[in-house]
Amino acid sequence: MWLVLLWMGAAPPWMRSASGQATPPASWFDPAGGPGTVVLSGGGRLPDDVRKAFVEAGGGAQCRLVVVPTATPGTDDQEALQEGAEVAESWKQLSVATVDVLHTRDRERANDPQFCEPLRQATAVWFTGGRQSQVAAAYQGTRFEDEVRQVLVRGGVVGGTSAGAACMSRVMIVRGQVWETPGLGMVPGVIVDQHFVARERRDRLLAALQHHPQLVGVGIDEGTALVVKGRELKCLGESTVHLCLGACNSLEPCERVLQPGESGDLTMFRREALCRQQPPFPPATPAEPVVPSGALVIVGGGGLTEQITQRFIELAGGVDAPIVVLPTANPRIDLNEGKFLERAGAKHVTMLAARTWAEVESPETERILREAKGIWFGGGRQWRFVDAYEQTRAVALFHEVLQRGGVIGGSSAGATIQGDFLVRGSPLGNTDMMALGYQRGFAFLPGTAIDQHFRQRNRFADLAGVVDRHPQLLGIGLDEATALVVQGEVGEILGRGEAHFYDRRPGRPADAPDHESVAAGGRYQLRNRQVLERGAKPEPEKPKTE
Repeated sequence: MWLVLLWMGAAPPWMRSASGQATPPASWFDPAGGPGTVVLSGGGRLPDDVRKAFVEAGGGAQCRLVVVPTATPGTDDQEALQEGAEVAESWKQLSVATVDVLHTRDRERANDPQFCEPLRQATAVWFTGGRQSQVAAAYQGTRFEDEVRQVLVRGGVVGGTSAGAACMSRVMIVRGQVWETPGLGMVPGVIVDQHFVARERRDRLLAALQHHPQLVGVGIDEGTALVVKGRELKCLGESTVHLCLGACNSLEPCERVLQPGESGDLTMFRREALCRQQPPFPPATPAEPVVPSGALVIVGGGGLTEQITQRFIELAGGVDAPIVVLPTANPRIDLNEGKFLERAGAKHVTMLAARTWAEVESPETERILREAKGIWFGGGRQWRFVDAYEQTRAVALFHEVLQRGGVIGGSSAGATIQGDFLVRGSPLGNTDMMALGYQRGFAFLPGTAIDQHFRQRNRFADLAGVVDRHPQLLGIGLDEATALVVQGEVGEILGRGEAHFYDRRPGRPADAPDHESVAAGGRYQLRNRQVLERGAKPEPEKPKTE
């Protein structure tokens, strides 16, 4: 039987429940980021590529723009309106469909539906520079703010320069201090600072992060903009954008610099900000690489031999066992992800495509996982497993499969996620071995870091770098079409290639090899890090470059 749960169309069961809805923990946020596009300019001259990107995000020739000059210093509304008119003229040069100027400092008027009507028609909103505190005082918590946010929900763009950028975060810096009045919060999880390099504002941003270590500091220089689309960050203009994390526990401040044209990932930094508040990871003394009950089948990608597939089904309890396949590591659901199990005789295979928090937390997902005797993690990119399942009850339910004596397996990304330390976890590419915010696997095999496609992609030095940095970990590299089957504290190697084990614990002999390779038919003692049987070495294969 082949059952596919796609979660499309009707609302998932938990949303229809009359007995109350589960809610995410306070630290959870949507890894996909917010809706629409936000353009944050650091002040100074607005470069042409930034202006064009803003208008394009607002619909190009169909862009319906609202300019908000409320940050203009002073209390004279006429001066603010004059500033707005001048800025509106500059935007008209880009042949937008319409430009309106909207301004008030009266919060009652900011709640007036008639005053806010231009925002309901807008595809783009631009906040001018001046004093961000005036924007927050006028609009935060009003209908005006809600209507600006709806522009993003409709897929439009909201942006601003200098103060108009600073008010886009909920926590604002005003006159060098964290301001009591919240900003508009169009970009979640950040503190925005502007004129960053030109006015040497790094120290004040880091000081603000000391008060809010769970946030990401975004410092934008003059003549430069950061374009935020969902989780994607892109630097445009003439100078740099600085992504900062504050000092936390024993960790020093962290800073990444984006040059013009370079991209980043906001979710990585938001996750890392939260991780830095937890105990150090990996711990100095991690749990032993032992599976007390159940079994793991960890495959290095590149296909499975019949022997590996049959062993997985056998460890699940045979062809009648309920098996769940998780295709989550791929950007699009592959309906054939688990067909190999059915071809091998498995009769009860469910492909569980739950990906959002609501879908993963649904009663139906919980029921399926509680009944499972085997779980298979498919290939793709391992960070997508983290985005889908971390901070949900699914991870505990995975571990319960092992506790019931079942089996967890996976190939490629589905192998790496089984380790404790997650290598190649960056959403930006697969070459970063120790990615910010994505260093924690699901620890089905504790105390390990697992890499795949090992010999075929010549990844020996990559994994060596991880265990040199974290010698308390056992590094495991798996060749393609090769499996490490773990029961208890012993791993057996199946398939066509080898498993490679890296031991960097203190006290190793000076002449110890870089790693130990064990071929199919061999066995490795994981707790003591000893080769029990070498197996039959495969025919030499020329490595590829990454």
